[in-house]
Amino acid sequence: MHKKGIKVALFSVFLTIITLLAGCEPLLVLDPKGPQAERQASDILLSIGVMSVIVLVVFALLVYMLVKYRASKQRADYEPPHIEGNLWVEVVMVGIPVLIVAFLSYVSVQSNYIVEAKPKGYEDKEPLVVYASSSNWKWHFSYPEEGIETVNYLYIPTDRPLEFKLYSYGPITSFWIPQLGGQKYAMGDHVTTLHLAADVPGEFMGRNANFSGKGFAENTFNVTAMSQEDFDDWVKEVKETAKPITEKKFEELLEPGHLGQQTYTGTHLEFSPPPAGHDHSEESSETPETETQTESHTGHEGMSH
Repeated sequence: MHKKGIKVALFSVFLTIITLLAGCEPLLVLDPKGPQAERQASDILLSIGVMSVIVLVVFALLVYMLVKYRASKQRADYEPPHIEGNLWVEVVMVGIPVLIVAFLSYVSVQSNYIVEAKPKGYEDKEPLVVYASSSNWKWHFSYPEEGIETVNYLYIPTDRPLEFKLYSYGPITSFWIPQLGGQKYAMGDHVTTLHLAADVPGEFMGRNANFSGKGFAENTFNVTAMSQEDFDDWVKEVKETAKPITEKKFEELLEPGHLGQQTYTGTHLEFSPPPAGHDHSEESSETPETETQTESHTGHEGMSH
């Protein structure tokens, strides 16, 4: 390959990358609004940095090989000298990938313990417990301490830890608010716990990140973070204006389909308690509305990404 051809090929690759990047929208996972999401965003950027260095080195070696070992004007019967394997080349080729994998594995394990615990800086604060359950294709949010329930939208206070108890009335789903933290599975046989926190007020997008049928694409919910005072005012307003949720109404909500945002007083935990099994991430918060939630539970922990 001639030098001109190499330059054209490299320019084409560079132009393609620039074109693709120009059409990208900002990634929500790289715009964190909470401590858990910040940790995960930093891990993502670290991984991108490491992989970028690897790609640059590989491309540099590729260009070097193309130039150094390009077609020459040697005679047709020319044979290059026989060379045995080089120990140092083999050590580098094997050792560097092993070190990279070991480093990223260490960071991943360390981060997993951090995001599974209460958010940093919020260890001494009382968490807001929210039971988040899914059905085809909607999300139900129960606030047992406040005695209210919402459908397809979530209000949360800032500067306070959030403890989500996740389970499903249908297939396995995945609870995910990209700007607050990673996803975690909601299942029908036990409850998984996800710890999050919002540092600043704002509007965030939440969704089911696990394919669960034809209505999966619209299985989303809105998240609004506000000050504790505004949150208390909202709870008070709901209790004064919303209708109580009944067992019959909740059974209607569980029917497959899409709904808009809805608000009720009371929670379905009173007549349709969550599964008996709980995971092992932190002690389970007690809910006075059902006996099921005051028992000692065991179960399997959902994965957080």
